[in-house]
Amino acid sequence: MISKKQYPFSSLKSLLKEQVGTLEEIEKYVLEVLKNKYDRGEKALIEGNVDKLKTKLKKRNEEIIDKIKSITLARSLKGSKNKQEPLSPGENSESEKEIYNFRGDSKLRSEGGKTYSRKELVLEGLENRTIKRIRERKKKIEKIEKTKSNQTSAYSETASRFFSKVSKKLLTQDSFKELEKNLIKANLDYSPTGYISVILFTTLISIIVGGFLFLFFLFFNIEATVPFVTRVTETLNVRLLKVFWLLFLVPIGTFLIMYIYPSLEKKAAEFKIDAELPFATIHMAAISGSMINPIKIFEILILTKEYKALNKEFTKLLNEINIYGSDFVNALKNTAKNTSSKKLSELLNGLATTINSGGNLPDFFGKRSETLLFDYRIQREKSAKAAETFMDIYISIVIAAPMILMLLLMMMKISGLGLSASVSMITVMMILGVTVINIIFLTFLHLKKQS
Repeated sequence: MISKKQYPFSSLKSLLKEQVGTLEEIEKYVLEVLKNKYDRGEKALIEGNVDKLKTKLKKRNEEIIDKIKSITLARSLKGSKNKQEPLSPGENSESEKEIYNFRGDSKLRSEGGKTYSRKELVLEGLENRTIKRIRERKKKIEKIEKTKSNQTSAYSETASRFFSKVSKKLLTQDSFKELEKNLIKANLDYSPTGYISVILFTTLISIIVGGFLFLFFLFFNIEATVPFVTRVTETLNVRLLKVFWLLFLVPIGTFLIMYIYPSLEKKAAEFKIDAELPFATIHMAAISGSMINPIKIFEILILTKEYKALNKEFTKLLNEINIYGSDFVNALKNTAKNTSSKKLSELLNGLATTINSGGNLPDFFGKRSETLLFDYRIQREKSAKAAETFMDIYISIVIAAPMILMLLLMMMKISGLGLSASVSMITVMMILGVTVINIIFLTFLHLKKQS
Protein backbone atom coordinates (compact mmCIF):
# COMPACT_ATOMS: atom_id res chain seq x y z
CA MET A 1 0.00 0.00 0.00
CA ILE A 2 1.05 3.61 -0.63
CA SER A 3 1.12 5.96 2.35
CA LYS A 4 -0.40 9.45 2.22
CA LYS A 5 3.05 11.00 2.20
CA GLN A 6 4.05 8.92 -0.80
CA TYR A 7 0.74 9.41 -2.59
CA PRO A 8 1.36 11.93 -5.43
CA PHE A 9 -2.16 13.42 -5.60
CA SER A 10 -2.18 15.40 -2.33
CA SER A 11 -0.59 18.54 -3.81
CA LEU A 12 -2.79 18.17 -6.91
CA LYS A 13 -5.90 18.09 -4.72
CA SER A 14 -4.94 21.33 -2.95
CA LEU A 15 -4.32 23.05 -6.31
CA LEU A 16 -7.76 21.99 -7.56
CA LYS A 17 -9.41 23.33 -4.40
CA GLU A 18 -7.65 26.65 -4.96
CA GLN A 19 -8.93 26.71 -8.56
CA VAL A 20 -12.50 26.16 -7.38
CA GLY A 21 -12.18 29.09 -4.98
CA THR A 22 -10.82 31.32 -7.77
CA LEU A 23 -13.71 30.40 -10.07
CA GLU A 24 -16.22 31.20 -7.31
CA GLU A 25 -14.63 34.65 -6.89
CA ILE A 26 -14.88 35.31 -10.66
CA GLU A 27 -18.52 34.21 -10.63
CA LYS A 28 -19.25 36.55 -7.72
CA TYR A 29 -17.75 39.55 -9.55
CA VAL A 30 -19.65 38.75 -12.76
CA LEU A 31 -22.98 38.42 -10.91
CA GLU A 32 -22.37 41.75 -9.17
CA VAL A 33 -21.85 43.48 -12.54
CA LEU A 34 -25.02 41.88 -13.96
CA LYS A 35 -27.23 42.68 -10.96
CA ASN A 36 -26.00 46.21 -10.15
CA LYS A 37 -25.60 49.28 -12.34
CA TYR A 38 -22.05 50.48 -11.78
CA ASP A 39 -20.46 53.50 -13.42
CA ARG A 40 -17.54 53.21 -15.84
CA GLY A 41 -14.83 53.54 -13.15
CA GLU A 42 -16.30 50.84 -10.90
CA LYS A 43 -16.74 48.49 -13.86
CA ALA A 44 -13.10 49.04 -14.87
CA LEU A 45 -11.99 48.22 -11.30
CA ILE A 46 -14.06 45.03 -11.21
CA GLU A 47 -12.80 43.99 -14.67
CA GLY A 48 -9.21 44.54 -13.45
CA ASN A 49 -9.82 42.21 -10.49
CA VAL A 50 -11.38 39.60 -12.80
CA ASP A 51 -8.35 39.81 -15.14
CA LYS A 52 -5.99 39.23 -12.20
CA LEU A 53 -8.01 36.20 -11.13
CA LYS A 54 -7.95 34.86 -14.70
CA THR A 55 -4.14 35.23 -14.80
CA LYS A 56 -3.89 33.39 -11.50
CA LEU A 57 -6.20 30.69 -12.88
CA LYS A 58 -3.99 30.17 -15.95
CA LYS A 59 -0.82 29.89 -13.84
CA ARG A 60 -2.40 27.31 -11.56
CA ASN A 61 -3.66 25.38 -14.60
CA GLU A 62 -0.11 25.17 -15.89
CA GLU A 63 1.05 23.90 -12.49
CA ILE A 64 -1.71 21.27 -12.50
CA ILE A 65 -0.70 20.10 -15.99
CA ASP A 66 2.93 19.82 -14.86
CA LYS A 67 1.86 17.81 -11.80
CA ILE A 68 -0.23 15.43 -13.91
CA LYS A 69 2.62 14.94 -16.39
CA SER A 70 5.03 14.11 -13.58
CA ILE A 71 2.79 11.32 -12.24
CA THR A 72 2.60 7.75 -13.52
CA LEU A 73 1.28 4.51 -12.11
CA ALA A 74 3.58 2.26 -14.14
CA ARG A 75 4.42 -1.14 -12.77
CA SER A 76 6.17 -4.19 -14.23
CA LEU A 77 4.20 -6.98 -15.87
CA LYS A 78 3.16 -10.05 -13.92
CA GLY A 79 5.87 -12.68 -14.02
CA SER A 80 8.64 -10.12 -14.41
CA LYS A 81 11.63 -10.56 -12.13
CA ASN A 82 11.70 -6.93 -11.02
CA LYS A 83 8.23 -6.53 -9.59
CA GLN A 84 7.69 -2.95 -8.44
CA GLU A 85 4.90 -1.12 -6.78
CA PRO A 86 3.97 2.36 -8.08
CA LEU A 87 6.41 4.89 -6.71
CA SER A 88 5.83 8.49 -5.75
CA PRO A 89 8.05 11.47 -6.51
CA GLY A 90 8.92 11.66 -2.80
CA GLU A 91 11.07 8.49 -2.89
CA ASN A 92 14.73 8.96 -3.86
CA SER A 93 15.70 6.18 -6.23
CA GLU A 94 16.92 5.82 -9.80
CA SER A 95 13.79 3.95 -10.90
CA GLU A 96 11.66 6.76 -9.44
CA LYS A 97 13.50 9.29 -11.61
CA GLU A 98 12.97 7.19 -14.70
CA ILE A 99 9.22 6.94 -14.03
CA TYR A 100 8.28 10.39 -12.80
CA ASN A 101 10.78 12.93 -14.06
CA PHE A 102 9.70 13.00 -17.71
CA ARG A 103 11.26 16.37 -18.46
CA GLY A 104 14.70 16.12 -16.92
CA ASP A 105 15.81 12.53 -17.60
CA SER A 106 16.82 11.05 -20.91
CA LYS A 107 15.21 7.67 -20.17
CA LEU A 108 11.54 6.72 -19.88
CA ARG A 109 10.10 3.40 -18.71
CA SER A 110 7.19 1.50 -20.25
CA GLU A 111 4.87 -0.79 -18.33
CA GLY A 112 6.94 -3.84 -19.22
CA GLY A 113 10.11 -2.31 -17.80
CA LYS A 114 11.75 -1.56 -21.17
CA THR A 115 13.37 1.89 -21.41
CA TYR A 116 13.19 4.27 -24.38
CA SER A 117 15.12 7.45 -25.06
CA ARG A 118 13.27 10.73 -25.71
CA LYS A 119 14.43 10.72 -29.34
CA GLU A 120 12.70 7.37 -29.87
CA LEU A 121 9.41 8.78 -28.51
CA VAL A 122 9.42 12.00 -30.57
CA LEU A 123 7.05 11.99 -33.55
CA GLU A 124 8.78 12.04 -36.90
CA GLY A 125 7.92 12.32 -40.55
CA LEU A 126 4.29 12.53 -41.61
CA GLU A 127 2.89 12.40 -38.05
CA ASN A 128 4.98 15.36 -36.92
CA ARG A 129 4.07 17.44 -40.02
CA THR A 130 0.36 16.65 -39.59
CA ILE A 131 0.34 17.76 -35.94
CA LYS A 132 2.22 20.96 -36.82
CA ARG A 133 -0.27 21.72 -39.61
CA ILE A 134 -3.25 21.22 -37.28
CA ARG A 135 -1.72 23.50 -34.64
CA GLU A 136 -0.94 26.22 -37.21
CA ARG A 137 -4.50 26.05 -38.56
CA LYS A 138 -5.95 26.43 -35.05
CA LYS A 139 -3.67 29.41 -34.38
CA LYS A 140 -4.76 31.11 -37.62
CA ILE A 141 -8.47 30.60 -36.83
CA GLU A 142 -8.02 31.95 -33.28
CA LYS A 143 -6.07 34.96 -34.62
CA ILE A 144 -8.79 35.79 -37.18
CA GLU A 145 -11.56 35.45 -34.57
CA LYS A 146 -9.66 37.66 -32.10
CA THR A 147 -9.05 40.32 -34.77
CA LYS A 148 -12.74 40.39 -35.76
CA SER A 149 -13.97 40.52 -32.17
CA ASN A 150 -11.48 43.26 -31.25
CA GLN A 151 -12.45 45.41 -34.25
CA THR A 152 -16.18 44.98 -33.57
CA SER A 153 -15.87 45.63 -29.85
CA ALA A 154 -13.68 48.73 -30.35
CA TYR A 155 -16.14 50.27 -32.81
CA SER A 156 -19.21 49.46 -30.69
CA GLU A 157 -17.49 50.73 -27.52
CA THR A 158 -16.68 54.04 -29.24
CA ALA A 159 -20.28 54.33 -30.44
CA SER A 160 -21.70 53.50 -26.99
CA ARG A 161 -19.46 56.08 -25.38
CA PHE A 162 -21.12 58.87 -27.39
CA PHE A 163 -24.68 57.64 -27.94
CA SER A 164 -25.61 55.17 -25.16
CA LYS A 165 -27.90 57.64 -23.34
CA VAL A 166 -29.70 58.62 -26.56
CA SER A 167 -30.04 54.93 -27.49
CA LYS A 168 -31.75 54.07 -24.19
CA LYS A 169 -34.33 56.81 -24.80
CA LEU A 170 -34.94 55.65 -28.38
CA LEU A 171 -35.57 52.07 -27.18
CA THR A 172 -38.74 53.24 -25.45
CA GLN A 173 -40.31 54.12 -28.83
CA ASP A 174 -42.38 51.56 -30.73
CA SER A 175 -40.33 51.69 -33.95
CA PHE A 176 -37.14 50.79 -32.10
CA LYS A 177 -38.87 48.08 -30.02
CA GLU A 178 -39.46 46.25 -33.31
CA LEU A 179 -35.75 46.68 -34.08
CA GLU A 180 -34.92 45.13 -30.69
CA LYS A 181 -37.04 42.05 -31.48
CA ASN A 182 -35.41 41.64 -34.89
CA LEU A 183 -31.96 41.98 -33.31
CA ILE A 184 -32.66 39.17 -30.82
CA LYS A 185 -34.17 36.88 -33.46
CA ALA A 186 -31.30 37.51 -35.90
CA ASN A 187 -28.76 36.28 -33.27
CA LEU A 188 -26.49 39.28 -33.85
CA ASP A 189 -23.71 39.86 -31.30
CA TYR A 190 -25.04 43.26 -30.24
CA SER A 191 -27.18 44.46 -27.38
CA PRO A 192 -30.14 46.65 -28.49
CA THR A 193 -28.58 49.75 -26.90
CA GLY A 194 -25.20 48.99 -28.46
CA TYR A 195 -26.62 48.46 -31.95
CA ILE A 196 -28.65 51.69 -31.90
CA SER A 197 -25.47 53.48 -30.78
CA VAL A 198 -23.64 51.94 -33.74
CA ILE A 199 -26.43 53.16 -36.10
CA LEU A 200 -26.18 56.72 -34.78
CA PHE A 201 -22.37 56.73 -34.84
CA THR A 202 -22.26 55.36 -38.40
CA THR A 203 -24.86 57.92 -39.50
CA LEU A 204 -22.67 60.69 -38.04
CA ILE A 205 -19.70 59.40 -40.04
CA SER A 206 -21.87 59.22 -43.20
CA ILE A 207 -22.82 62.91 -42.74
CA ILE A 208 -19.10 63.78 -42.93
CA VAL A 209 -18.65 61.50 -45.98
CA GLY A 210 -21.72 63.08 -47.64
CA GLY A 211 -20.21 66.54 -47.05
CA PHE A 212 -16.96 65.53 -48.77
CA LEU A 213 -18.88 64.05 -51.74
CA PHE A 214 -20.98 67.21 -51.99
CA LEU A 215 -17.89 69.45 -52.09
CA PHE A 216 -16.19 67.18 -54.65
CA PHE A 217 -19.11 67.07 -57.09
CA LEU A 218 -19.74 70.77 -56.60
CA PHE A 219 -16.52 71.54 -58.46
CA PHE A 220 -15.72 68.33 -60.40
CA ASN A 221 -17.38 65.86 -62.80
CA ILE A 222 -16.67 62.16 -63.36
CA GLU A 223 -16.80 61.02 -67.00
CA ALA A 224 -16.30 57.74 -68.84
CA THR A 225 -13.58 59.13 -71.13
CA VAL A 226 -10.01 60.21 -70.35
CA PRO A 227 -9.43 62.36 -68.28
CA PHE A 228 -12.02 60.79 -65.99
CA VAL A 229 -12.21 63.78 -63.57
CA THR A 230 -12.87 67.24 -65.07
CA ARG A 231 -13.73 70.66 -63.66
CA VAL A 232 -17.32 71.88 -63.72
CA THR A 233 -18.15 74.52 -66.39
CA GLU A 234 -21.58 75.40 -64.99
CA THR A 235 -22.32 78.25 -62.61
CA LEU A 236 -22.13 77.60 -58.88
CA ASN A 237 -25.89 78.09 -58.29
CA VAL A 238 -26.86 75.62 -61.02
CA ARG A 239 -24.33 73.06 -59.79
CA LEU A 240 -25.52 73.50 -56.21
CA LEU A 241 -29.08 72.61 -57.23
CA LYS A 242 -27.82 69.44 -58.94
CA VAL A 243 -25.69 68.01 -56.11
CA PHE A 244 -27.21 69.34 -52.86
CA TRP A 245 -29.20 66.09 -52.43
CA LEU A 246 -25.97 64.24 -51.53
CA LEU A 247 -25.97 65.97 -48.14
CA PHE A 248 -29.27 64.23 -47.28
CA LEU A 249 -29.17 61.02 -49.33
CA VAL A 250 -25.94 59.56 -47.86
CA PRO A 251 -26.85 59.83 -44.12
CA ILE A 252 -30.53 58.93 -44.63
CA GLY A 253 -29.57 55.94 -46.79
CA THR A 254 -26.99 54.80 -44.21
CA PHE A 255 -29.50 55.06 -41.37
CA LEU A 256 -32.20 53.15 -43.26
CA ILE A 257 -29.82 50.39 -44.36
CA MET A 258 -28.55 49.82 -40.81
CA TYR A 259 -32.10 49.99 -39.43
CA ILE A 260 -33.33 47.37 -41.93
CA TYR A 261 -30.24 45.13 -41.60
CA PRO A 262 -31.44 43.14 -38.52
CA SER A 263 -34.72 42.29 -40.26
CA LEU A 264 -32.77 41.05 -43.30
CA GLU A 265 -30.52 38.97 -41.05
CA LYS A 266 -33.62 37.61 -39.32
CA LYS A 267 -35.05 36.47 -42.67
CA ALA A 268 -31.72 34.92 -43.68
CA ALA A 269 -31.57 33.05 -40.34
CA GLU A 270 -35.16 31.88 -40.88
CA PHE A 271 -34.30 30.47 -44.32
CA LYS A 272 -31.28 28.59 -42.94
CA ILE A 273 -33.22 27.18 -39.98
CA ASP A 274 -36.11 26.02 -42.19
CA ALA A 275 -33.62 24.26 -44.50
CA GLU A 276 -32.02 22.32 -41.61
CA LEU A 277 -35.14 21.69 -39.52
CA PRO A 278 -36.61 18.64 -41.39
CA PHE A 279 -33.36 16.67 -41.07
CA ALA A 280 -32.78 17.78 -37.48
CA THR A 281 -36.33 16.64 -36.58
CA ILE A 282 -35.61 13.20 -38.08
CA HIS A 283 -32.47 13.13 -35.93
CA MET A 284 -34.55 14.09 -32.86
CA ALA A 285 -37.03 11.30 -33.58
CA ALA A 286 -34.21 8.74 -33.71
CA ILE A 287 -32.64 9.97 -30.45
CA SER A 288 -35.96 10.23 -28.58
CA GLY A 289 -36.61 6.56 -29.33
CA SER A 290 -34.00 5.66 -26.70
CA MET A 291 -36.27 7.34 -24.07
CA ILE A 292 -33.55 9.63 -22.71
CA ASN A 293 -34.06 13.02 -21.04
CA PRO A 294 -35.45 15.45 -23.69
CA ILE A 295 -32.79 18.03 -22.75
CA LYS A 296 -30.12 15.54 -23.84
CA ILE A 297 -31.64 15.51 -27.35
CA PHE A 298 -30.67 19.14 -27.89
CA GLU A 299 -27.24 18.64 -26.29
CA ILE A 300 -26.50 15.77 -28.69
CA LEU A 301 -27.57 17.80 -31.72
CA ILE A 302 -25.26 20.65 -30.66
CA LEU A 303 -22.34 18.25 -30.22
CA THR A 304 -22.82 16.82 -33.74
CA LYS A 305 -22.16 20.32 -35.23
CA GLU A 306 -24.19 19.37 -38.32
CA TYR A 307 -26.84 22.08 -37.94
CA LYS A 308 -25.07 25.44 -37.77
CA ALA A 309 -28.19 27.63 -37.82
CA LEU A 310 -30.11 25.46 -35.34
CA ASN A 311 -27.13 25.25 -32.97
CA LYS A 312 -27.59 28.92 -32.06
CA GLU A 313 -31.26 28.38 -31.22
CA PHE A 314 -30.58 25.22 -29.22
CA THR A 315 -27.77 27.00 -27.37
CA LYS A 316 -30.26 29.71 -26.37
CA LEU A 317 -32.58 26.96 -25.11
CA LEU A 318 -29.87 25.36 -22.96
CA ASN A 319 -28.79 28.77 -21.65
CA GLU A 320 -32.36 29.38 -20.49
CA ILE A 321 -32.12 26.18 -18.43
CA ASN A 322 -28.51 26.20 -17.21
CA ILE A 323 -27.90 29.94 -16.73
CA TYR A 324 -31.30 31.53 -16.11
CA GLY A 325 -32.67 28.55 -14.17
CA SER A 326 -35.89 28.06 -16.17
CA ASP A 327 -37.58 24.69 -16.31
CA PHE A 328 -37.56 22.83 -19.62
CA VAL A 329 -41.13 23.70 -20.68
CA ASN A 330 -40.76 27.43 -20.01
CA ALA A 331 -37.38 27.41 -21.75
CA LEU A 332 -39.02 25.86 -24.83
CA LYS A 333 -41.71 28.56 -24.87
CA ASN A 334 -39.22 31.42 -24.39
CA THR A 335 -36.97 30.10 -27.17
CA ALA A 336 -40.03 29.75 -29.43
CA LYS A 337 -40.79 33.45 -28.88
CA ASN A 338 -37.23 34.54 -29.66
CA THR A 339 -36.60 32.45 -32.76
CA SER A 340 -36.86 33.82 -36.29
CA SER A 341 -38.39 30.64 -37.76
CA LYS A 342 -42.14 30.06 -37.47
CA LYS A 343 -41.68 26.34 -38.11
CA LEU A 344 -39.15 25.98 -35.29
CA SER A 345 -41.43 28.01 -33.02
CA GLU A 346 -44.32 25.63 -33.77
CA LEU A 347 -42.06 22.63 -33.14
CA LEU A 348 -40.87 23.92 -29.74
CA ASN A 349 -44.38 24.94 -28.63
CA GLY A 350 -45.71 21.55 -29.73
CA LEU A 351 -42.94 19.80 -27.82
CA ALA A 352 -43.80 21.82 -24.67
CA THR A 353 -47.47 20.84 -25.01
CA THR A 354 -46.55 17.17 -25.56
CA ILE A 355 -44.37 17.11 -22.43
CA ASN A 356 -47.08 18.80 -20.33
CA SER A 357 -49.74 16.35 -21.52
CA GLY A 358 -47.47 13.31 -21.13
CA GLY A 359 -47.48 12.48 -24.84
CA ASN A 360 -45.19 10.14 -26.75
CA LEU A 361 -42.10 12.06 -27.89
CA PRO A 362 -40.94 9.61 -30.62
CA ASP A 363 -44.42 9.75 -32.23
CA PHE A 364 -44.47 13.55 -31.98
CA PHE A 365 -41.06 13.97 -33.62
CA GLY A 366 -41.83 11.29 -36.24
CA LYS A 367 -45.07 12.91 -37.42
CA ARG A 368 -43.59 16.42 -37.34
CA SER A 369 -40.53 15.28 -39.35
CA GLU A 370 -42.82 13.80 -42.04
CA THR A 371 -44.72 17.10 -42.35
CA LEU A 372 -41.55 19.20 -42.49
CA LEU A 373 -39.90 16.90 -45.01
CA PHE A 374 -43.00 17.02 -47.25
CA ASP A 375 -42.96 20.85 -47.14
CA TYR A 376 -39.23 20.81 -47.92
CA ARG A 377 -39.74 18.65 -51.03
CA ILE A 378 -42.52 20.93 -52.32
CA GLN A 379 -40.29 23.96 -51.76
CA ARG A 380 -37.45 22.31 -53.70
CA GLU A 381 -39.76 21.58 -56.64
CA LYS A 382 -40.91 25.21 -56.68
CA SER A 383 -37.30 26.38 -56.61
CA ALA A 384 -36.41 24.14 -59.57
CA LYS A 385 -39.30 25.49 -61.66
CA ALA A 386 -38.43 29.06 -60.69
CA ALA A 387 -34.81 28.46 -61.76
CA GLU A 388 -36.00 27.40 -65.23
CA THR A 389 -38.07 30.59 -65.53
CA PHE A 390 -35.14 32.77 -64.41
CA MET A 391 -32.89 31.07 -66.97
CA ASP A 392 -35.27 32.05 -69.80
CA ILE A 393 -35.49 35.62 -68.48
CA TYR A 394 -31.70 35.84 -68.23
CA ILE A 395 -31.19 34.65 -71.81
CA SER A 396 -33.69 37.17 -73.18
CA ILE A 397 -32.62 40.19 -71.10
CA VAL A 398 -28.86 39.78 -70.69
CA ILE A 399 -27.88 38.03 -73.93
CA ALA A 400 -30.44 38.78 -76.67
CA ALA A 401 -31.56 42.31 -75.65
CA PRO A 402 -28.05 43.89 -75.50
CA MET A 403 -27.15 42.50 -78.93
CA ILE A 404 -30.31 43.93 -80.51
CA LEU A 405 -29.86 47.27 -78.72
CA MET A 406 -26.23 47.46 -79.85
CA LEU A 407 -27.27 46.93 -83.48
CA LEU A 408 -29.98 49.62 -83.23
CA LEU A 409 -27.56 52.15 -81.73
CA MET A 410 -24.98 51.46 -84.43
CA MET A 411 -27.60 51.86 -87.17
CA MET A 412 -28.76 55.15 -85.63
CA LYS A 413 -25.14 56.33 -85.49
CA ILE A 414 -24.46 55.42 -89.15
CA SER A 415 -27.72 56.90 -90.44
CA GLY A 416 -27.19 60.12 -88.44
CA LEU A 417 -30.52 60.10 -86.53
CA GLY A 418 -29.25 62.38 -83.79
CA LEU A 419 -27.11 60.00 -81.69
CA SER A 420 -23.96 62.01 -80.86
CA ALA A 421 -22.07 59.30 -78.89
CA SER A 422 -18.97 57.74 -80.45
CA VAL A 423 -18.59 54.02 -81.17
CA SER A 424 -16.27 53.56 -78.17
CA MET A 425 -18.76 55.40 -75.94
CA ILE A 426 -21.61 53.14 -77.11
CA THR A 427 -19.44 50.07 -76.41
CA VAL A 428 -18.61 51.29 -72.88
CA MET A 429 -22.29 52.03 -72.22
CA MET A 430 -23.33 48.54 -73.31
CA ILE A 431 -20.61 46.85 -71.23
CA LEU A 432 -21.58 48.85 -68.14
CA GLY A 433 -25.28 48.14 -68.72
CA VAL A 434 -24.73 44.39 -69.05
CA THR A 435 -22.49 44.41 -65.95
CA VAL A 436 -25.10 46.23 -63.84
CA ILE A 437 -27.88 43.90 -65.04
CA ASN A 438 -25.74 40.85 -64.20
CA ILE A 439 -25.00 42.14 -60.71
CA ILE A 440 -28.70 42.84 -60.07
CA PHE A 441 -29.68 39.44 -61.44
CA LEU A 442 -27.04 37.55 -59.40
CA THR A 443 -28.09 39.41 -56.23
CA PHE A 444 -31.72 38.50 -56.85
CA LEU A 445 -30.81 34.83 -57.47
CA HIS A 446 -28.70 34.74 -54.31
CA LEU A 447 -31.58 36.09 -52.20
CA LYS A 448 -34.00 33.71 -53.91
CA LYS A 449 -31.67 30.78 -53.31
CA GLN A 450 -31.60 31.51 -49.58
CA SER A 451 -35.40 31.50 -49.49
